[in-house]
Amino acid sequence: MIVHFLIIVPILTILIMLFVQKQQVIRAVALTGAIIQLLVVINVLWQYVLNSDMTTGNVMLQTNVMWFAPLNIHYSVGVDGISIVMLFLTALVVIAAILVSWKEEYLTKEFFVLLTLLALGAYGFFISFDLFLMFFFLELAVIPKFLLILNWGSGNKTYSATKLVLMLIGASAILFMGILGIYYASSNGSPSFNMLTLKDSGMVYHWQLIFFPFLFIGFGVFTALFPFHTWVPDGHSAAPTAGSMFLAGISMKLGGYGLIRLVTMLMPAAAQFYSPYIVLLAVIGILYGAFATMVQKDLKYMNAYSSVSHCGFVVLGIGMLNPVAITGAVLQMISHGLMTALFFAAIGMIYCRTHTRIIKEMGGLLTYLPFIGGLFILAGLASLGLPGLSGFVAEVTVLVGSWQLPFLPYRIATIIAAASIVVTAVYILRAAGTILMGNTKANHFDTPIDARWYEKWAGVLLGIGILIVGVLPFLILKIISPTIHYWQS
Repeated sequence: MIVHFLIIVPILTILIMLFVQKQQVIRAVALTGAIIQLLVVINVLWQYVLNSDMTTGNVMLQTNVMWFAPLNIHYSVGVDGISIVMLFLTALVVIAAILVSWKEEYLTKEFFVLLTLLALGAYGFFISFDLFLMFFFLELAVIPKFLLILNWGSGNKTYSATKLVLMLIGASAILFMGILGIYYASSNGSPSFNMLTLKDSGMVYHWQLIFFPFLFIGFGVFTALFPFHTWVPDGHSAAPTAGSMFLAGISMKLGGYGLIRLVTMLMPAAAQFYSPYIVLLAVIGILYGAFATMVQKDLKYMNAYSSVSHCGFVVLGIGMLNPVAITGAVLQMISHGLMTALFFAAIGMIYCRTHTRIIKEMGGLLTYLPFIGGLFILAGLASLGLPGLSGFVAEVTVLVGSWQLPFLPYRIATIIAAASIVVTAVYILRAAGTILMGNTKANHFDTPIDARWYEKWAGVLLGIGILIVGVLPFLILKIISPTIHYWQS
């Protein structure tokens, strides 16, 4: 029963906000709802641990109710190790996004309603074990992204919002064709959207080969797969700070989660066949994203292209298809979600005070903004893979898993991916050195005030997450490893 509250609480939060007029109350309701969601996720984890021996990786806390009998569509929800860590990531990023947007004055109610609607889509997606239900929640989150960029964005926001929604809807159309293929091509002859049923029944090899590309490309667009990544830089740069945090921190993880769940676990034979192509696209994305980031002059564009590179590690881990590499891919999704959300939060705080995101126009900010500067450095060090932070654990796990495969092209791909970390270090350290420790340029300051209480809480929340993943990764591995072995068995 507790799993249902992951859907019920956001809906109730939205309904309450619709009947509230005062801005301060709207903010308080949105934050309270997000905190309750975090408490629900903690309770879900507790129930999962109590009801599972933590070795089998089975789906727990399940509910399976017929939704539309003619097409055998069920309201089928539950959790396992992978979905639980994704729920935690969602809860942390949503709370931080609301806190960072605490002083949003323009259409405050509509803004926080859309943020909560995004959270609802993500929560529903991660707990769904019916393909149609999963697709429903995936689509639920697309329109709020468009509206957030269009109404609260900056720069060429109309173009960016339109490009984002067209690419994501196009990807969804391709994805739905793949889902229908799985539905009708089940080996037991009975059409089904249920993931557990499909896992047990399997799928004929030639049908796997046919429908695999639809699912891979569909989810790949969401996870910034090269060459379908072009919505990411424009969408991230034009979105409001909370929108950028959600797009990079959560929305791109929907694609990675879908690739793991549907592509590698429901169609393993096709995944083996297409594995070299997946690895090739992943390596191209890693290198392209890293080198493209080096030439960016805008902080948001820098972080956006960096996300393309980091998500390439997710695709690389998935493409290698062994448990260690896929474990690394899951860790990378968590790590990237936390650090990129923190990065965008810090960039948004800097922009509010300097009214610019151009790197060369800033300098010496650490003197005026020590806390915000500290957040920027923490996110940057996690991004370049400093030991003790989340990025190091995630990327090393992907690389170790990739190296385990005794196939020379895969070994070469692993070396190239590892070398990209050097490029990451260059652009991160150069940007941090210029804007934080360069010559002081205070002429852009409205008021040189460091982080306010709500900004500090947002930064601390994400920063703690980065440190926990980096220092105590075994806590997460205990949860996700059995699930990965279960779905690959």
